[in-house]
Amino acid sequence: MIPKKKTFITPEEYLEIERKAGFKSEYFNGEMFALAGAGKTHNKISSNLIINIGAHLKNKSCLIYGSDMKVKIKSSGLYTYPDISVVCGDEKFEDDESDILLNPKLVIEILSESTESYDRGKKFEHYRTLESLQEYVLVSQEKPKVEQFLKQPDDKWLYSEVNGIDSIVPLSSIECEIDLKEIYHKVEFK
Repeated sequence: MIPKKKTFITPEEYLEIERKAGFKSEYFNGEMFALAGAGKTHNKISSNLIINIGAHLKNKSCLIYGSDMKVKIKSSGLYTYPDISVVCGDEKFEDDESDILLNPKLVIEILSESTESYDRGKKFEHYRTLESLQEYVLVSQEKPKVEQFLKQPDDKWLYSEVNGIDSIVPLSSIECEIDLKEIYHKVEFK
């Protein structure tokens, strides 16, 4: 049997399909990649982060978005759905639909077995090319652990790690601190 040739999809075709679809897909280099749904623990952590960061941003010129806001990486053409993104100041969108953010300041990914290597590797490689991005945060579902990459003035990324339920994670890019107890509120570890 002859393998079926992949069809190249333009970004415009992707957006037309994506905006009508009942599920989310990322886009890169002419291909669409369906995203799996998030589980209970992932959703608890995401909700906890949005509640806590959102409360902190209430009187600031920043907005927080959940996993339904696409981010486009102009340099590579990747369209992706971060778990959480924060933009400060004027939001920049790809078009009038206002569903594709171009300038997040902070991106948070909640790690899962199926996405961890991508989130740490290729996806972060794409994110690092965003001029606006100042901080990239990885949140574990397995234990109370948060890893951060903070952009330095020389454009290098400084890594730090916070462990333990009694710890506090400083989100420097938005001048916010969150207790890991709040991030993992009602999360049961196996």
